[in-house]
Amino acid sequence: MIKLKNNLIIFAGVLLLIFSIGIFIYANSKNINNKKINIVVSILPQIDFVKSIGKDKVSVSAMIPPGFSPAAYEPNIEQLKKLSTADLYIKIGHIPFEKTQMKRLEDLNSEMIVIDSSKGIEIYENDPHIWLSPRLVKIQVKNIYLALVKIDPENKEYYQRNKNEYLKKLDDLDLELKNSFSKIQNKKILVFHPAFGYLARDYNFEQIAIEIDGKEPSAENLANIIDTAKKENIKTIFVQEQFSSKSAEAIAQQIDGNVISLDPLAEDYIENLKKIRKEIGR
Repeated sequence: MIKLKNNLIIFAGVLLLIFSIGIFIYANSKNINNKKINIVVSILPQIDFVKSIGKDKVSVSAMIPPGFSPAAYEPNIEQLKKLSTADLYIKIGHIPFEKTQMKRLEDLNSEMIVIDSSKGIEIYENDPHIWLSPRLVKIQVKNIYLALVKIDPENKEYYQRNKNEYLKKLDDLDLELKNSFSKIQNKKILVFHPAFGYLARDYNFEQIAIEIDGKEPSAENLANIIDTAKKENIKTIFVQEQFSSKSAEAIAQQIDGNVISLDPLAEDYIENLKKIRKEIGR
């Protein structure tokens, strides 16, 4: 009788152990399945691109925070720690930050997959600002989609559906910009930093840049820009918060004009392009 009782206790203990292991395996598998893909991108607009496709299956952060220029940014310790656990890095392609920092970033996390979202895009006049063309963003979105499917093929249909929805939004944005920019009277705009080359090419206007090869203009160049602005009846100078507006303000005084700040690096991509369109098209 005692032996039977002991056997029942042992049997119950084994069942409890098996049950506990089963619960652990089930919970662990759910955690794995629910684990978000940890993605790092270079600039803030890419967060919008990636989240629009990956939604709740991705966690995204940008290396270059608000207010900083991709021309000379140095990542901080916290960013490097986050990068060390990333599953995927998505480059925008061709910006100075990536040219100087990418090897260092890749060496920090050898298991991280790195893709270039500019694959398939023909660079125009050495201009890295490919995200300012909705038509080129459509190519970037397709590259991002392929990267997510490669990492997480089980959710291909989910990513494909989200991708198609976002491509439709980009088509709508493209049409809105085309209609709006076609009504601009003055087809030339004056900017400090030449960020709007693709936008100007797509929608048939011209940017005149104050900054030359990343440098402030000389006195002679400044005088030429002032003469051009007066000749073309340009009264607005567009600057970016990532750069000094000193030269732009000096020119504005000479042409009796004003300075307006735009942010080509804002995270909410579609709304920001609409804002840029509104300011340029005034």
